[in-house]
Order: sequence, then structure tokens, then C-alpha cells
Amino acid sequence: MEVQQIYTGCLAQGAYYIESNKEVAIIDPLREVQQYIDLAESRGAKIKYILETHFHADFVSGHLTLSQLTGAPIIFGPNAETNFPSTIVKDGEELALGNSKIKVLHTPGHTMESTCYLLLDEKGEPNSLFSGDTLFLGDVGRPDLAQKAASMTMEDLAGILFDSLRNKIMTLPDNVTVYPGHGAGSACGKSMSKETIGVLGEQKETNYALRANMTKEEFVKELTDGLAPPPAYFPLNVQMNKEGYSSIEDVLIKGKKPLSSEEVDAILSEKGTVLLDVRHQSEFSRSHIPGSLFIGLDGQFAPWVGAIIADTKTPIILVVSEDRLEEAITRLSRVGFDNIKGYLKGGIEAWAESGRTLDDISSISAEDLEIKLKSEKLPLFDVRKEGEFLSAHLVGANFTPLDDLKKYLDEFPDDEPFYLHCAGGYRSVIAMSILKAHGIQNGIDILGGFGALSKTSLPKEENVCASTLR
Repeated sequence: MEVQQIYTGCLAQGAYYIESNKEVAIIDPLREVQQYIDLAESRGAKIKYILETHFHADFVSGHLTLSQLTGAPIIFGPNAETNFPSTIVKDGEELALGNSKIKVLHTPGHTMESTCYLLLDEKGEPNSLFSGDTLFLGDVGRPDLAQKAASMTMEDLAGILFDSLRNKIMTLPDNVTVYPGHGAGSACGKSMSKETIGVLGEQKETNYALRANMTKEEFVKELTDGLAPPPAYFPLNVQMNKEGYSSIEDVLIKGKKPLSSEEVDAILSEKGTVLLDVRHQSEFSRSHIPGSLFIGLDGQFAPWVGAIIADTKTPIILVVSEDRLEEAITRLSRVGFDNIKGYLKGGIEAWAESGRTLDDISSISAEDLEIKLKSEKLPLFDVRKEGEFLSAHLVGANFTPLDDLKKYLDEFPDDEPFYLHCAGGYRSVIAMSILKAHGIQNGIDILGGFGALSKTSLPKEENVCASTLR
């Protein structure tokens, strides 16, 4: 019996390969499925099942393509309804896999179709739990994403999740290995661990949601308190996972279309298309096309695309080096952004050679800012997440989180320079690109972000009560 976790850091997502006696089950595959086929073939094995723990909101799964290429059935738990052929299994049903079995545990709450899969070894003993978004390490799934629960509140769903955890998961042996759907960085929970594989006994001791003496009322309150709104693209990904999508090969062919500067200019003259620059933030800061949006491939690329562009149908033109073109298209497709019109052939250099205008971003070091602040008061803006800001921030800094930056546009001065930072310099350049696209041109990026600022003598405020931001 073999279990492999195939983890994708930019999505904080775990897919799983389970093999027993040359039969394979794939759980929650990514959209680019050849990796699973190649792995099975390299081991002389055959993919027998494609198991989905639920309709994913944060990425587009590869279940359809993998089924088409292998003939393996797509399996969902109870309450799931799809627009394509699928097998809906029953709670407690056991699926034979080589010398092992996979037991279906219906665990509604995160969504109503959410299902965990319990791997039983050759002796029929519980070995591993593939918990999807029902149970994470250190957390549990958020209860506000169910798509067919209009008459149910997130408090109702949290109560259902409480029962699922107590009745289906906490009754399992402590030595069961836990393979969750996500780790730290995913928006599907609040406080997930950086670890991606755990043991159930440890979770019973350390996970706040599994406290033995916890009441349902306490659970509901703790789970729903401070829950940020889900990213706007989540429902669109759920729809694609339920209804179907184009193959990634078709998306790649379309997205790899080279466009001249003239063609890009013509397309951008019609409102609605986003010119997305995915180079490193230092390159974008040095030189970029006016009005372009920066979200670099070297950061949390796909989640930020989803959070900021939001509508997966938005037409996109890429500014990207040709050696990273396929990577950019693939990572966009993982979160449902398939409407890629092509890329700027020749990049920024070709744009400049055509005689078209370029822009840049002004910046300042933390040390130079420290000197300036000793003699004058300057407007400061912090675009990190709320938890980061509350943990520590510069005295006098304005909280304008990147997730909701467009709501704060009126707070930025238009008649004097202002200074802006994130944690390390990635998100601040995203923010600067958004501000510039909205005509706010007088921002100055603080190099190294709060990491650099924290090393200066500038006064800081730490461990702030959340109510001060309300």
C-alpha cells in the first residue's frame, strides 16, 4: 500500500495518490492531470477511481480530464449533483482498491456534500484519513461556502460540521494519519498549520475545533468569529467543478498566441481586458506598461489573481517571458481563469521599441524613510492582512488591506507623496499597480516592507485589539 501527497504550494493544496496491488485512487487532482497518469504508469499501475472530497471553491479540479483520459469513474459523496457522469456513493460504502479498501465518511458542514475517505489496510484497520476541507491540521473548513444551502446560515452549517467531526472523525483511532486538503495559506480556513501531514491523536489534543469538552454553541461561535468574506471567485470555481470546463490543452493553445504591441494596444482600447504583468516585482517597478496589473508568478500568484480580478471570465493578456508562459497559463487555469487572449510578444522591450510609453514605481529604503520620518510626518499605508497589522505595525500607519484596496481609494492623498508597504515587497507592488491604474500616481513603495521597517527604530504598535479597526 502506497500513499503519496502531491502538494502545490501556491494553492496550499494537497492531492493524493493511493496505490494497492497496482490499483490507484486519485483524490482531489489538480487540473493538469498528466502527472498522475505518468506516476501510475511508471509504477505499472492503473487508475481505478477519481475521488472528490467536495466541490472545490479555491481551484478547478482535474477530475473531468483525468476521467476522460483514463476511463476511471468520478466519485462524489452524498448530496452531490453534477452535470457530467459521476458516481454518488453512500455514507459507509467501501470501495475495493487492490488489497485495501476506501471507506466513505459523509461529513457535511463545510459543504453539504463534503466527504472524507478512510483508507483501510489489508487487515481492514483504519490507516489514513483523507479529510478534504472537513478537517485541516489546526483548523476545520469554513462553513460559509455551501452552494445549495440558501435557507441555511453559516451557523447552521457550523453546527452540522460539529456533529460530523464528533460522530465520524473523532471516533477514529488516534494513530490514523491525517491527509488534509489544504495547509497554511489557503482561504478555506482561518488558522491552518504549516504542516501538511499529521496524526489524528495530535489533532484531538491541539486543534481547537476538536476539544473534547467543547459544546456545539462554543464551536459555532469560535468557527464563525472573525471569518473574512470568501474571495469573489470561489462560487465561479464551484460552478466549473460541477458543470465542466475546457481541457487545459485548449486553454494553453489559446493563451500562447503571440500579440504585437499594436495588437495589444488595440485590444486594450476596448474596456474590460486586463493586461497582467507576471514578472518579478523588481522588474515591474523598474519598467511597466501604464495601466497594467502586477501579480508576480514568484508569489501567491493564483490566489491573488482570484482575489483581485475576481471574475474568471475576464479577458487577460499576459506580460511574461516566453520561458514562463506555459507556467503562467497553467496556474491561471487552476483557479478558472481560462480567457487568456495571448501574450505580448517581445515583452516590455518590444513595447518600448514601438515608441509606446512606459511607467515605473518610485521606491525608498526603510533606512531612508526612517531618516525622513525624524524630520516630518508622512502619510503611511499598510496593505497587509488584518492579522498581520494587528500583530504589529508602524505608529500612524493607515490600514488599507490589499484584499479590499479598491474600497480605500479615497483615503490616498492626491496632492502629496505617500508611502506604502506590505510584509516583504510583493503585495505592495500589486497595490501600487492597482492605485496607478486608478490614477493615483504619487505612491512610493517601501523596499523590503515591514520586514525591513521592523529593523529600524521607527515606533511600532503591537498586539492591537481587533475592535480598534472596526
